[in-house]
Amino acid sequence: MTKNENEKIMRATGLLVIEVRNSNPNGDPDKESDPRHRPDERGEISPVSFKRKLRDLVEEKEGEVWKGEINKLSLNNENFHILESRGRDRKEIEKELKNGTFKDKYWDARIFGNTFLEEGSSTSIKTGVVQFGLGVSLAPIIIERMTTTNKAGVQEGKDRGMAPLSYRVVQHGVYCMPFFVNPTAAGKTGCTKKDIDLLLYLIPYAYSHTASYVRPFVGIRHAWYMEHKSPLGSCSDFALIDALTPKKKGDPEKASTSWEEFDVPSGLPKDIQNKINSCRDLMAEI
Repeated sequence: MTKNENEKIMRATGLLVIEVRNSNPNGDPDKESDPRHRPDERGEISPVSFKRKLRDLVEEKEGEVWKGEINKLSLNNENFHILESRGRDRKEIEKELKNGTFKDKYWDARIFGNTFLEEGSSTSIKTGVVQFGLGVSLAPIIIERMTTTNKAGVQEGKDRGMAPLSYRVVQHGVYCMPFFVNPTAAGKTGCTKKDIDLLLYLIPYAYSHTASYVRPFVGIRHAWYMEHKSPLGSCSDFALIDALTPKKKGDPEKASTSWEEFDVPSGLPKDIQNKINSCRDLMAEI
């Protein structure tokens, strides 16, 4: 890593405001891939689900998002491998942990941490610099389920294929997902300012460039990134998150049908803004 990459990382608070239209933002394997939801019918998006999309964008080195990152941030492919990938060689990774090349190689380990611990070692990364919280919808969600068919039969004796109630989507929802940057963990993980810059570049493309059959229309409306005045922090996370969280008009216990049903802040109040270095909407920078 170059000296330029070792710029000071500041404490930061982030908030993703995500809109879902007729899509499944995160299926629950314990409920036959139903969109995740709570007993009060509010929807959920797991942190693991969102981080997987960021990892996929970095791992796809032939993708347009990564090509743009290389040009914009002058990245070296060899320093941006993904630890949480299919087909990884555990023995090879154990060698990298022992010979000291592990931290420089795996971007997601530097950013998010990992549980791939070397046996008998107390120096392996355990927690990361960036932590995403649970995304929760601001109002209850309505889940639509339908049976899909395939013209070609897949079962013996059947002239068509059927998947009963396999298509499960949220009709509409607005979710908020907080995230946090903790500079204290950077010394252990080897995370640099350039790693954080890459994360901020990736976030706006997380859904649009990983869309799928059941997730065609999930998008980030706002991606707020609030940098504090010091690595220790200069403002309450609660104050920052609460100030930028949209509020549903009318009955908060009634499922939404459109974006227009929410009062959406366009920035921080002046008294809170003065407590931090900057407040950016990453979606306005693409």
